[in-house]
Amino acid sequence: MKQPLILFDGICNLCTASVQFIIKRDPRAKFSFASLQSQVGQTIMKKYEQDISALSTILLIRDQKVYSRSSAVLHIARELTGAWPLLYGFIIVPKFIRDAVYELIAQNRYKWFGRRKDCMVPTAEHKARFVG
Repeated sequence: MKQPLILFDGICNLCTASVQFIIKRDPRAKFSFASLQSQVGQTIMKKYEQDISALSTILLIRDQKVYSRSSAVLHIARELTGAWPLLYGFIIVPKFIRDAVYELIAQNRYKWFGRRKDCMVPTAEHKARFVG
């Protein structure tokens, strides 16, 4: 896999909005995407020995390395346009603290932001960025 891949919860409104946010701030199309629920997502999770039932996390796979939760978010932000790369400075915060905040949001994401009945379907314009 040459291009960094972001695996996300395809039925989560917050997660799909985040993918759209990333696409708008990734004009060179550095990232590709797949939902955690997709066959591709499940296969990749197994390949990298991730818990395939863990749909409450975002995964970034880059250079055969897996970043999850807050680490994935910060590594993604680092590659976006605008001031977003400044968020990478939070990498100095201990992972257990960053991930506690991430988990609080992840556990409440459906309640706070809602969920979709079906996985996100990319627009024709962005379809090439989605794997599977």
